[in-house]
Amino acid sequence: MAGDGEEVRNKQVLARDYIDGNPKETDMYFNTSSISLKVPEGSKEVLVKNLYLSCDPYMRGIKAKIPDRLFYSFAPHSPIVGYGVAKVLESGHPDFKKGDFVWGVTKWEEYSLITMTESLFKIQHTDVPLSYYTGLLGMPGMTAYAGFYELCSPKKGEHVFVSSAFGAVGQLVGQLAKLMGCYVVGSAGSKEKVDMLKSKFGFDEAFNYKEEHDLDAALKRCFPEGIDIYFDNVGGKMLDAVLLNMRFHGRIAVAGMISQYNLDQPEGIRNLLSLVYKRIRIEGFTVYDYYHLFPNFLDLVLPYIREGKIAYVEDTAEGLENGPSALVGIFSGQNVGKQVVVLARE
Repeated sequence: MAGDGEEVRNKQVLARDYIDGNPKETDMYFNTSSISLKVPEGSKEVLVKNLYLSCDPYMRGIKAKIPDRLFYSFAPHSPIVGYGVAKVLESGHPDFKKGDFVWGVTKWEEYSLITMTESLFKIQHTDVPLSYYTGLLGMPGMTAYAGFYELCSPKKGEHVFVSSAFGAVGQLVGQLAKLMGCYVVGSAGSKEKVDMLKSKFGFDEAFNYKEEHDLDAALKRCFPEGIDIYFDNVGGKMLDAVLLNMRFHGRIAVAGMISQYNLDQPEGIRNLLSLVYKRIRIEGFTVYDYYHLFPNFLDLVLPYIREGKIAYVEDTAEGLENGPSALVGIFSGQNVGKQVVVLARE
């Protein structure tokens, strides 16, 4: 282990430029720089050793700049930015001390000096795998919790549909709904994922959207009595089909619209009149608005994890050198479960 103030080599993954659409491996390159293992005198920055890096669908090029966006993952000749889990080596910030484990926004490199400390959370519970804080117990888990409980106001026995159900967010939404006594259906992009939704995560039903020529018919097959709650990660044609199948006073929480991100011309939605006829509430949200509920989230989810009532599937890539291919792979569904890049385990 390097000593205080020592200069060490720091392997990094850098972006060549801003990107448009999904990342390609050629958009990234490796670099080795050096970093002083010291926090600048008088600053509130935190120096960390990165352990686990998260690959998430927002890590892509954006056609138009989004107001209030916390960060962009790609900027010319800068390390890729994303969520991760790290160990504190030195801290100028009163909330973090040497030896603490943290999760939050970091960079794709071995060591990072974190200036944006407001997006760091100290990990209090280390009896569960630290990597879980990139997914189940981190930003995606919090997204599931906020969207499902805060926006959808679920009740026992309701009919819940989750799109992109095998993703880190969808996995948890479906299981939280099952634990509440709801009937739950998910859509995913392969037979393997569909089978696991039912066998591992306890979904009542699931379908492969790539094999359904008529999404409306698929939803009617799974929900003969209609849908009370739709947790939307996809948008587009799926949202349009869902609108035809919602029940009176249904709720739709929109966490993302992965089907639309790369289109020059976004797809229109035709069935919006259902909102009026069926008194449906549809609301978009971003997880940043709900981080104040993080302690409540942990109080709910940690006991379920410890009791084995919530399952979680991770897909791990070993080493920073395998980071770019792991990130690129999530955009074509190569990963089975939450994609994590392991830099170090301690």
